[in-house]
Amino acid sequence: MKISNRLKNQHLLWRAAFGPMAENAASLDDISQKKLWQLLVKTSSKTPQKIQVAQNLADGLYKGVQDAAMQDKLARAEMAKKRRQQSRDDIKSLNIMWLAEMINSEAQLREKMSLFWHGHFACRVINSYFQQELLHSIRTNALGNFGDLLKAVSKSPGMLQFLNNQQNRKGKPNENFAREVMELFTMGRGNYTEKDIKEAARAFTGWGFNVDGEFVFRKNQHDTGSKTILGRTGDFDGDDVLNILLDQPHTAVFITRKIYSYFVNEQVDDKNLQWLSQRFYDNKYDILKLLEDIYSSDWFYTEKNIGNRIKSPVELIAGIRRFLPLELDNDQSQLLFQKVLGQILFYPPNVAGWPGGRNWIDSSTLMVRLQIPQVLAAKESLTITPKNDDDVNMGQMVEQQQRINRNKAYMNKGASGNINWKPVYTVFKNTRREQLSQAISDTLLQSPSRVSSSALDQYIATDSRENFIKSVVIQVMTTPEYQLC
Repeated sequence: MKISNRLKNQHLLWRAAFGPMAENAASLDDISQKKLWQLLVKTSSKTPQKIQVAQNLADGLYKGVQDAAMQDKLARAEMAKKRRQQSRDDIKSLNIMWLAEMINSEAQLREKMSLFWHGHFACRVINSYFQQELLHSIRTNALGNFGDLLKAVSKSPGMLQFLNNQQNRKGKPNENFAREVMELFTMGRGNYTEKDIKEAARAFTGWGFNVDGEFVFRKNQHDTGSKTILGRTGDFDGDDVLNILLDQPHTAVFITRKIYSYFVNEQVDDKNLQWLSQRFYDNKYDILKLLEDIYSSDWFYTEKNIGNRIKSPVELIAGIRRFLPLELDNDQSQLLFQKVLGQILFYPPNVAGWPGGRNWIDSSTLMVRLQIPQVLAAKESLTITPKNDDDVNMGQMVEQQQRINRNKAYMNKGASGNINWKPVYTVFKNTRREQLSQAISDTLLQSPSRVSSSALDQYIATDSRENFIKSVVIQVMTTPEYQLC
């Protein structure tokens, strides 16, 4: 595979961002990777504005049901049901609003890194205010210091609730939070003992949140006794534990390995890992410097690291919409795509997050992936049946036939939209007609495989240059090769 300057830049944009926009795709032939990286950093340098669906915890819990009667048990039960539904609706809104940032924001590097941390610090609570505040902490610290991010997430009410630390108190320690902080957030398995977890759980006693959804340290619930954690002894609290974990070189290796696997290659190069993780540790966990070490290296742009990664459902949706400027008839149709493809924002499958890689693809999800571009562009219908999981389906469980009928109608009404093709035409305005198919394939595909011209010819409109471009773009996006980045 010839690695052109354009291909290298597309590689950078797919890994550090959500793929190229049609508006800037034409400039990728000439700009250097160094300048493109600097641009990505610059446009992500501002502190993000909070994506807000609830003003406070009370708003998140009670919005829309303030007038519900509280006099009897039936009324309380009904209010609780409405409260849960309101929170689910708010999380759907949070999902759509964040996805819009991934698609449209110039802060592509920050949003892409935030998506990574969203999976790393997986949290599944049906409380819109908690999810909103946790997301803001992640987006604010996504490119900053990992220690600051770790502490912000660890003190977020959403994570404390999800991992049961609100119940962790002196004399009755709950080990769940301490275990996951060590196993999934910092060091990884094999680098601590069960005794370390038990002692760390004692240190985290008293960490919780109040009725306003704010972190609190309840001294009367904290175990002030001496603890021994990873060879250190003292009257440790939760902050001390996190600092001890950050002092461990294993933490730098674990985080670097996960970032390398996600952004570079699932087959981790041990030499690169050793160099990167030591730099990460020496730079006191500076996330942006770690990313710069990766994206400014020569080995990142070698053939083995290009086009080898399966796009996650969110990356696929965002990437299509970035290249095809699109106004959807119903933005919430994107929730159904996420659901059937196996990645709903704010609903990870478990505390370990989404496994990714080949787990994104099976016979049913691949067929839906291949249909999405045509559904969006041609207003075609798509019949899909999400898995029967009420939590993942965000409270939308109904009987099987009702669900199928609803989804048919939902996709018919809302999954299509109007594409502004003008920026796409501009990308190829200087390309001769006989070279258009190749140029479009080179722009959309990172994989060395290419769709044969004879296969494309069966579906391409030839009545005008514009329709030719439209049909080739859509057909290339419906190929298995487009699933790779």
